[in-house]
Amino acid sequence: MHRQITVNLGNLVLSLSEAMDLADPSLIQHQQRTAFTVWEMGNAAGLSSERLEQIFIAALLHDIGAFSLEEKISLRNVEVENVENHCIRGEILLRNVPWLKASSQIIRFHHKEWQQWDESIENPLVFESQLLFLADYVERQINREQYILHQHEDIISEIGSLSGSLFHSRVVDLFLTISNREEFWLDLVSPRLYSLLLNEGPFRKIEIGFSDISLISELFRNMIDFCSRFTSTHSSGVAASASMLSRIFGLTETEIELMGVAGNLHDIGKLAIPNSILDKPGKLTKDEMAVMKSHTYYTYAVISTIGGLQQIAEWAAYHHEKLDGSGYPFHCTAGELNTGVRIMMVADIFTALTEDRPYRKGMSRDDVVQILKRLSDRRLLDTRIVNLLFENYEEIFFYVAEKQAATRDFYEKQFSFLPQ
Repeated sequence: MHRQITVNLGNLVLSLSEAMDLADPSLIQHQQRTAFTVWEMGNAAGLSSERLEQIFIAALLHDIGAFSLEEKISLRNVEVENVENHCIRGEILLRNVPWLKASSQIIRFHHKEWQQWDESIENPLVFESQLLFLADYVERQINREQYILHQHEDIISEIGSLSGSLFHSRVVDLFLTISNREEFWLDLVSPRLYSLLLNEGPFRKIEIGFSDISLISELFRNMIDFCSRFTSTHSSGVAASASMLSRIFGLTETEIELMGVAGNLHDIGKLAIPNSILDKPGKLTKDEMAVMKSHTYYTYAVISTIGGLQQIAEWAAYHHEKLDGSGYPFHCTAGELNTGVRIMMVADIFTALTEDRPYRKGMSRDDVVQILKRLSDRRLLDTRIVNLLFENYEEIFFYVAEKQAATRDFYEKQFSFLPQ
C-alpha cells in the first residue's frame, strides 16, 4: 500500500532545502535563490531536461554539507577559509542516494575556480559546477538591507570582472544574458520565489514514491544529526524505536514505514538552532531554552508544506507535547494527540535517555524505566505505549542500538577526518 504514497519532488526538495536557511535572516532563501539563477542560466545554455534537473537539485541542496548554523552563516563570506569541507560532506551525503549521484559531484566542486580546472569547459561536470559556483557567488553578493535594483549593476560588474579567473567566460556570458532584465532580479529576491520554482521549475510534474521519500528523509536525517557528534545517531534511534513500537502496537505496515520517515525528520527544525545551544555541556538557560523550543515549530512549518505528508508533519513535530497540554510549542492536549504522536513522544524520550549527551552518559535501563514511569504516572505520556516499551525493552533497545551503530559507523568513517 505504501507504494501508492507519492509527493511532488519539487515540493519535497524545496521545503526541505528551505529548512537549511531558516536559522538567520542572512540565509533566508539562499538555496532557492541559487537554484533560480542556475535554472535560468541552464535554460539559456539549452541544457537537456536531465541535466537541468541534476543541477537544479544540486543547487537546492548545495550547502547540505554545512553541518552547523555557525558554518552556514560563515559561508556568506566569499573569502571564508576551509570552504571545501562542506562541499566534500555534501558529496558524501548525496552520493548515497543513487539518483542524486550526479548532483553530488556538482556539489563537490561548486567552489572550484575556473583557473583550477584542468578539464575543458565542455565537460558537463566542469560546466555545471561553474554554473553553480557563479550562482552561489551572486547570491552571496546581495545586500539584504538594500533594494535589489540599487545594487544589481554593481553585482553584474563584479561578475564580469571575474571572467577567466573564478569563472569561465562562457558561464559569465550566460549570466550577463539573463541578468540584463530587471525581472530576473525582482524574481530572485521575491518572497514568492518558492511558488515560482514549485509551479514553473523542472520538477513541477515529477512525482516520487515512498522508497524515494524514505531515501531523502534519511539524507536529511544525517544532515540534522551530524550537526553534532553527540546527536549523530539520535534521529536514526528515534526512527527505529518509533517503528518498532508501532509494529508492536499493531499499526499497519504503511503507518510503520511512515513513522520511520517521521522519526528521520522529527528534528529538522534543529537546523535553526545554533550549535552553541545544541552542544552545551549543561542545563540550558531560560533564554537558550526559549530558542530550543522553536525547533519543533520549524519541523512542522517545513514538513506541513509538503503535500501528502500532513500526518508525518504531526507525528514528527509534536514529539515534545504532553497529554496534559504542558508540552511545547503547540500545547496540544490528549484529544489532539493521536496514537502515532504518542508513540513518537515515547520514542524520542527513550532514545534521548539511552544515548550519550555532552553533559552525561547514556542512562541504565533502571533509570530509563524510572523516568518514563514517572512521566506515565503523571499522565504526561501514554501509559499503553510506555508499558509496551517496558514489556519489550530488550528487543527494542538492541534493535535501536543496531541501527544507531550503523549510522555511527557511517559518520565516523566518512566525516570524522573533516573539521566542523
